[in-house]
Amino acid sequence: MISTRGRYALRVLIDLAQNNTGSYIPLKDIAARQEISKKYLEIIVKDMVNAGLIVGASGKGGGYMLNREPEAYNVGEILELMEGTLSSVACLADKNYQCSRRSICKTLPMWEEYDSLVRGFFYGKKLTDLL
Repeated sequence: MISTRGRYALRVLIDLAQNNTGSYIPLKDIAARQEISKKYLEIIVKDMVNAGLIVGASGKGGGYMLNREPEAYNVGEILELMEGTLSSVACLADKNYQCSRRSICKTLPMWEEYDSLVRGFFYGKKLTDLL
């Protein structure tokens, strides 16, 4: 399940793209438009700034803006940043995961196919597809 962190991160990026004037957009404005707690958004945007998805500036005229053009963002990278791996099972989420049944696992091909579908779907969607 995708949590509020992932969903709200997408909403912030969509808001930044839709309201892009070349100036920083105050977080309070984003929070008001998106009807999300500013305090909660502060946590989310900090992670996005640290990952280089957005740029932040403090002080008068400060706020946030996209670090690249909207078409250069894909939903998969945003969700994995906010949620962690999109993999369905531990043996696919962690390449170093040791499973004694891997070579005889009858369900592994199904999980691999499922993960491929999920990754293909989310990584195939650009931020511009959501605008």
